[in-house]
Amino acid sequence: MKTSTTSPLALASKAELTAAVEEARDAVGASFERFCLVAGLASLTQMLEEDATALAGAPHARSADKQGYRWGRTRGPVGFHGGKVELERPRVRSKTTGKELSLPSWQEAAQAGWLEQWAMSLMLMNVATRKVGRAVRLPEAGVPSEAGSGLSKSAVSRRFKALTQARMDAWMASDLSALDLLVIQIDGLHMGDNLLMLGAIGIDADGRKHPLGVVEGATENAATVQALLDNLIERGLEPAVCRLFIVDGAKALTKAIRRTFGADIPIQRCQVHKARNITERLNPKLHAAVRRALRQAWELDDADKAERLLRTLARRLELEAPGVSKSILEGLDEILTVTRLGLPPELRRSLASTNIVESMNAVIRQVCRNVKRWRDAKMALRWTAAGMLEAAKGFRRLKAHKQLPVLKAALEKHRSKPEDAVDQVADAA
Repeated sequence: MKTSTTSPLALASKAELTAAVEEARDAVGASFERFCLVAGLASLTQMLEEDATALAGAPHARSADKQGYRWGRTRGPVGFHGGKVELERPRVRSKTTGKELSLPSWQEAAQAGWLEQWAMSLMLMNVATRKVGRAVRLPEAGVPSEAGSGLSKSAVSRRFKALTQARMDAWMASDLSALDLLVIQIDGLHMGDNLLMLGAIGIDADGRKHPLGVVEGATENAATVQALLDNLIERGLEPAVCRLFIVDGAKALTKAIRRTFGADIPIQRCQVHKARNITERLNPKLHAAVRRALRQAWELDDADKAERLLRTLARRLELEAPGVSKSILEGLDEILTVTRLGLPPELRRSLASTNIVESMNAVIRQVCRNVKRWRDAKMALRWTAAGMLEAAKGFRRLKAHKQLPVLKAALEKHRSKPEDAVDQVADAA
């Protein structure tokens, strides 16, 4: 029986071949980087020359029909590849006024906000300001080191601050009247010891999710919630339209929502928060049984049967955990709102918790994880707004979006119920 062996010479040849392939691959990569960067600068230079030719004709040529004449050349910084690069450009002066004419390509490059976009994108991806230079520079590209300015920590921070503030101002003033919102979720996010950001996210009739707004406050008190709701209404959110509000259970939220949108407005308290608050106060040996009872109640299609099941659970816990028993009964109607509206099981599961806004809050925490100290509430507000808009890029349609017409019909029916029923709801609130 023959055994195949590989000679030392063959092994050496394979190693040399592998090394040669890796060296070639690195060379191609470096050449491609150099090509991209140098070609980009060359293209911009050519565009500037074409602009000058369109305004003043070719160099040293008589151009009586042109509006300007050439006036030498100058150098200036332009945002490029995350930094500033010194680039030479032609100058053109007007024949009538003698003032310098701007080159369209240069003006666009200078005002495009590329540096701000780079800074914001990198910082939202958790690149520290001191590392931005390493993230955007191509050392092998042949650009002189003195040309790549604008990459200091302070410069990057200023760009990020300016762009996030401008985007937040535009977002918080955007019109909401065109959105057919059926659901609004509101939840708070603690950014520091005494900083709370209260954000809202809406779901329209097509199942698409929209970040609506954010305000700052010390706690989830009624004044903070009212400030957020007032902002939404000022921007076109019609308070007379019946919508489903989903909250985490804070009484200030419920109070402000009912005061603003009506005592009969349907409010769903987050079932995930409720279950966690209940089980955390119980003996671990009771957790499985209590979770099973809660899940059974929430999966029932009959709200009255679900309420009886929850009241039975509360009675069972009166002796061992009287405080938990009262917690189960507290806000019982709001826990079963999606059931009382007669929504299908799949839609109920999507709308019975604040998971959507919690998912957005997780993205905000990820975006803000490099911030070690919040200087003031304005800084926290800018970062939170930037995180919300970043989270919106990954939003998907609601899983049960095809069943949203059922919710819309249920909300219309809920708002059109007899006045005596509305008075009963108002008295209960």
